[in-house]
Amino acid sequence: MRVLEFGFSPCPNDTFAFHALVNGLVGPLDLDIRPFMADVERLNHLALRGHLPLTKLSFHALGHVLGDYALLRSGAALGRGCGPLVVARPGFDPERLARTTVAVPGRMTTAHLLLSLYLGQRPMVCPMEFSQVMPAVAAGSFDAGLVIHEGRFTYQQYGLTSILDLGQWWEQETGRPIPLGCIAARRDLGPELIGRLELALAASVRAAWRDPAASQGFVLAHAQELSPEVTSQHIALYVNDFSADLGAEGLAAVEEMLARGRGSGLLPPPAGPLGLDT
Repeated sequence: MRVLEFGFSPCPNDTFAFHALVNGLVGPLDLDIRPFMADVERLNHLALRGHLPLTKLSFHALGHVLGDYALLRSGAALGRGCGPLVVARPGFDPERLARTTVAVPGRMTTAHLLLSLYLGQRPMVCPMEFSQVMPAVAAGSFDAGLVIHEGRFTYQQYGLTSILDLGQWWEQETGRPIPLGCIAARRDLGPELIGRLELALAASVRAAWRDPAASQGFVLAHAQELSPEVTSQHIALYVNDFSADLGAEGLAAVEEMLARGRGSGLLPPPAGPLGLDT
């Protein structure tokens, strides 16, 4: 049986959505899908080298690798009310944001792209593991930080306040849901296999919805620092109808984000189509 590595993060939305796929509960695929778990920024940089055949990516990173990777319609993190936040200690003046160094969870993250679009310039940033952003701001090492994932639910535990909701800004600016992360397949897998993987990812998401208890042990094993309440909030927010199928609304949001990134000089011209047939 052919082994195929699948890169995704240990965050609850990914482990919940992909549990059935990596445990052979959907198919038949005639594939041994092996999980390769890593922080999304590491996955972004691995994709720049074409390392993984199937991988989670920030949409920012997808804009850099379309020559080698195709967007899949299933498995994405996209929605409303779920965007990155800029947080700071109480008393920080948001007007200073463009003049201060911001702790960010990686230069290739969608969060960094959104902050750049909001400011109309590349911000001064210090990249770090996303789990270190809030502690660094709370300790006074940085005046502001860009938080993703469960940071949306936990920043107040660090004594921080939200000074900017980039998802809210995006929705007001465009009227569209906010694209955060996606699943991409290396084009050399071929259209037939990529099509089967797309269907299997959608089936895995639907299997998770049908039987949430089945993935609970897998999810909690990789979310040991999160409370069950935060884990549930995380899944409910980031795993939604767009995760099963981006649909026309989701694809339009993705195309708008990539177009704005290119128009601002933050993304290169496309080296390939968005998907296999677009």
